[in-house]
Amino acid sequence: MKQRRAKPTGRPTVFPAENRFERWDARTLAAQPETEFEQCHFIGCDFSGAQFSQLRFADCLFERCNLSSAAMAGASLQNVAFTDCKLSGVQFAACRDFLFEVHFQGCQLHYASFFGKKLRNTRFVTCSLTDADFTSADLTDAVFQDCTLRGTVFRNTQLVGADFTTASEFSIDPDGNTLTKARFTLTGLLGLVGKYGIIVE
Repeated sequence: MKQRRAKPTGRPTVFPAENRFERWDARTLAAQPETEFEQCHFIGCDFSGAQFSQLRFADCLFERCNLSSAAMAGASLQNVAFTDCKLSGVQFAACRDFLFEVHFQGCQLHYASFFGKKLRNTRFVTCSLTDADFTSADLTDAVFQDCTLRGTVFRNTQLVGADFTTASEFSIDPDGNTLTKARFTLTGLLGLVGKYGIIVE
């Protein structure tokens, strides 16, 4: 049995030539005999509404793919990166916890749910997370670099050491989340004290 990783392995960047798949759709994915995909690079695929349930992806990259509303119940995402992807409504909360590790860059994550997930050290880079849900998630040392967090829900969330210095439009209740050593800029303080009716000038 594989040992649990002690720290993130980093975004997957190396893929065998035969593991490059372009313009697949949900039907193509469903027709595959494999249930496990390792070191695969998916490019320009339309997986909107696709069934990822019970599939395993390890060290894979999804680039310019549409996975909006894809079904993730029981899916295994082990060191999987998403670049310039549409992931609206994806329930990452339904993925298996074992070795769960994801990376996001330039993605639309509107209404995505990470309820209860362990996302330590996860990097969200130039992502839009409108109305995403991080309730009860562990975002220790996570980074929200140049991300928009309008309506994003943080409730009972571990945000120890999380970096919000370049994030915008967030609203986080200091009384309902753990914010020890979390990083904010002075202009971002309004996102922490909004519920108190305080005016920051």
